[in-house]
Amino acid sequence: MSLIARFADHLHRPVPAALRQQAALHVLDWAGCAVIGATTPVAGLLADIFLRDQQGPCAVIGQAGTVGPEAAARYLGALGNIYEMDDVDKRARLHPGPVVIPAALAAAQATGADAGTLLEAVVRGYEAMVRLGRSLGDAHYRYWHSTASCGTVGAAVAVASILGLDRDATAQAMALAVTRTGGLWETRNDPRSHAKQIHNAQAAGDGWLAASMAAVGLRGPSGILDGREGLFAATAGAADPTTILTDASADAWCLTEISLKPWPACRHAHPVIDAALALLEQQGRPCLRGEEVTGIAIQTYGDALRFCDRPHPGSVIEAKFSLQHSVAVTLLEGPPSLSAFDLPAIADQAVAALRSKVTVAVGQPYEERYPGRFGARLCLTLADGTLLVREQADALGDPENPLPRDRTVAKARTLMQAAGMDQGVVDQLIGDCLSLIGGAPVRLSWPDVLTRGT
Repeated sequence: MSLIARFADHLHRPVPAALRQQAALHVLDWAGCAVIGATTPVAGLLADIFLRDQQGPCAVIGQAGTVGPEAAARYLGALGNIYEMDDVDKRARLHPGPVVIPAALAAAQATGADAGTLLEAVVRGYEAMVRLGRSLGDAHYRYWHSTASCGTVGAAVAVASILGLDRDATAQAMALAVTRTGGLWETRNDPRSHAKQIHNAQAAGDGWLAASMAAVGLRGPSGILDGREGLFAATAGAADPTTILTDASADAWCLTEISLKPWPACRHAHPVIDAALALLEQQGRPCLRGEEVTGIAIQTYGDALRFCDRPHPGSVIEAKFSLQHSVAVTLLEGPPSLSAFDLPAIADQAVAALRSKVTVAVGQPYEERYPGRFGARLCLTLADGTLLVREQADALGDPENPLPRDRTVAKARTLMQAAGMDQGVVDQLIGDCLSLIGGAPVRLSWPDVLTRGT
């Protein structure tokens, strides 16, 4: 049996009921991220492309009409990452929700699948995407945006699950999805680039296509993962393809290890944000004044510096990927809001002055524990000579430091309200997501109209 066939066999296990409930919470988390993402100008541009002249059974955010499932998957797939609050798997270093959930939701609406079927598909899609990402390893992540390169497979598995494909057809859907993989990290080096959102959109839509093709009998190459010209050989250096099935026990699912993000910044910045908040709490202060701080020293793991060492951010996305801005705005304002990374906050003189006092370095303990643990050490030197030190072993929202359920719901509510949704519609959409448990039809009360920024 080929590796991809064994992988498909692993994904066909029964999904425990408790995991469906957890998957519903991830649907809610994604919905909040997607709704606020739909208010951005880039969402309007992509709607004009993906939804133009479309008809079909699928409702999408901010549109009065309905569209076809492929268009829905692509458009919804573009939205969940825009504000950088999407869920994440630490070890795989990818974001499953923004890709898997749109594809699964589109397929469920297209087929009339019930809520339980949708949630099982989400669990299986996460499993496929995360296992593939973990096994591809550092050499792949160095150049490839893993959410995109692995997301097509996760989306294909989710759609295959809803379509009721058997093990062989699921393996074919996965093989066809791998042939469509893509997403280069060069996009992060240009703050004007929208390619990251387009990566996710393409992954969700191509996953739908791959499963649809497999459903009518089209086949992919059986060695697409581990063959001499397959994915691992082409993109993963010396990584071992068989690690896809490491610890693949009957009762273990990757969904239980997914992190939720409380702050609107790159996940690599979260340990520092949490450390700053802990120091404020330790001092019994909601915030500090810039003149009270003479030095800020951060130690963390290497990838945090590779992605987020930006002492002088010039755009919203650069601020979200800046350790210096993240710690400065947190110390000055407390828990960072959506506006903490906007242009006025970037230009604020007090924030800029405090950013200039930040030094960053790799700390060996954090490098050794990464990517299994996202940690950091924060040391503040105050004007009176006092040293304040916080060791943050795990970011808030990780399985080792979980985000409470009520805070996850509150996060979604905050994002929906920030998008301008009426309170009644917010309550209805939250209720729709949390009630996706039994055999009821899938229905999410999306707002028909949202006001987009300029």
